[in-house]
Order: sequence, then structure tokens, then C-alpha cells
Amino acid sequence: MENSTTKNNPYFSRTDRTKLTIPNEEWKKILDPELYAVAREAATERPHTGKFNVFDERGEYYCAVCGNHLFRSDAKFASTCGWPSFFEADKEGVIYKRDTSYGMERIEVLCKRCNSHLGHVFNDGPKPTGVRFCMNSVSLDFVGDSKEK
Repeated sequence: MENSTTKNNPYFSRTDRTKLTIPNEEWKKILDPELYAVAREAATERPHTGKFNVFDERGEYYCAVCGNHLFRSDAKFASTCGWPSFFEADKEGVIYKRDTSYGMERIEVLCKRCNSHLGHVFNDGPKPTGVRFCMNSVSLDFVGDSKEK
């Protein structure tokens, strides 16, 4: 389910974890408008509309902007919140930032490589971690296990 953005993106790599410092003007030229709005401007896709919301294939999830590894499908669960949810992230894949937008106190989840907005993390998830990574589908790229072999 490769994102069409990856084809024209010289910064996309599923193996390179080097930190990127690309200005938004450059990202705007490369990324699809919806991905740009979510990833670079912290917009949110409408609930229950994302391609990975009700999706249960086994595989790996990567940042749709830069290709950085973010989640394993084993950590995905059906939260019914309207966005793909995970109880655990790749510790080398994400970073966190305090978000007080819209009068709320939340923790934003960003890609550690390109600093793109992925979603938010909440303390209402299942065991074993008790957290729920609530992600935007448009910010995710997926590679199924069968394609890796």
C-alpha cells in the first residue's frame, strides 16, 4: 500500500534513519496536499475515513513522508476511536511534543527522522502498555509481511 508520494520523494528511505531538516517549502513541492496538511501543518483526517482504520494485515508501518519505521502490526488494536491505534511504537521511530492546541492538553507524536505530525498518544490504551497511539492513516505507509519475503 505504498503512498504515491514515495515515488517522487528523494528523502524517502525505509533504511536511513539520518535526521532530516527539510524546510516546509520543499516538502510542499513533494507531498500530496492531504499528506502535507496532516504531516507538516498538524491537520487531522476525518475519523473513520483513513485506509488503515479498519485494516488488519500483518506487517510494518512507516512514515509516509520519509519512510522511517514507526509501528509493527502486532501492536495495532481496534480502538473504535476512528483512527488507526497502536499500543506501542518503535522507540527509535517517534518523538513526543506537548500540544496545547484547541484548548486541550495532549501529547503529539512526531516522526523522529523528519519531524512530521503523526497523531497523538493517550493513556487509555490496552495492556501491556496502557497507551493508545492514535494515528492519521495518511501519515502512514504500510508494507505487508508477504512483501518483505
